[in-house]
Amino acid sequence: MGSSSKDDSGSDGEASSGDAPPSNSGLFSEGERVLAYHGPRIYEAKVQKAELRKKEWKYFVHYLGWNKNWDEWIGTDRLLKHTEENVLKQQALEKKQGVDKSSKPGRSAQTKPKISTDAKVDKEEQKNNVAKGKKRKSDSGIEKDNFSAEKLVKIQIPSTLKKQLVDDWEYVTQQDKLVKLPRSPNVDDILTKYLEYRSKKDGMMTDSIGEILKGIRCYFDKALPVMLLYKKERQQYHDSVENDTSPSTIYGAEHLLRLFVKLPELLAYVNIEEETLTRMQQKLLDFLKFLQKNQSTFFLSAYDESRASEGKGKGKDD
Repeated sequence: MGSSSKDDSGSDGEASSGDAPPSNSGLFSEGERVLAYHGPRIYEAKVQKAELRKKEWKYFVHYLGWNKNWDEWIGTDRLLKHTEENVLKQQALEKKQGVDKSSKPGRSAQTKPKISTDAKVDKEEQKNNVAKGKKRKSDSGIEKDNFSAEKLVKIQIPSTLKKQLVDDWEYVTQQDKLVKLPRSPNVDDILTKYLEYRSKKDGMMTDSIGEILKGIRCYFDKALPVMLLYKKERQQYHDSVENDTSPSTIYGAEHLLRLFVKLPELLAYVNIEEETLTRMQQKLLDFLKFLQKNQSTFFLSAYDESRASEGKGKGKDD
């Protein structure tokens, strides 16, 4: 990831209302140092923005010591005041999780926040082997916790699809272009086509394939607004996806492919037996080969120039 400065880390959010509340609004103030839950641990963070959304306060936080790529919007249920009592709670939680005291808080491979507000599929990440799942080994060498690099599902993305990811990044973040929505075929169509393809090839429809495709669809719908969009695509998302609409019926292969970059991190939180994990890995690779085989049909050859500049990103945001 690029080591962007923290200056624009609060420049993007999921709300389209531009009116920022007064700095002393809500339970927490803009600029306030806080403690924030992320997964099983508590991190030191700073409130960058506060917004009242649907009668609930939401806060855009920056995790202190982490790249701004991990900044995100969270609710009051995940925030604590930075008091001596809560710091002790943080330390007790770290001790319970078995964090080596000699390492800096939150620096181990297992404790890095997993959810980011924007898709951070940059050139460097695409050119490296995304299957490595961005190793997060700590200085103290802790590797054997739940989320060590060894437990990440390795998904080898075919080289032509890696290039597709790089081109995708280039179109949106450098050339101010967007994928024209709604897409056809959309994600649901592609999953259905793959199911038909496998059924014809295998002579039957296996339950396991159906379950994996359901899982991909579910992950896609949940992950898209949280971690699969670039800043410049957020306004388009708010304009295109209604509350009861599934993103998988609006978006296509371009955004589906981004999910496969994030899947190793997402699946690290799921308790899966090794044998099942191996089978799943094989099926995911087969699906990627299917995407590759149909690349010219599923993916756009050109993006739309009309509205990318209206997104909330400040110019070149990566």
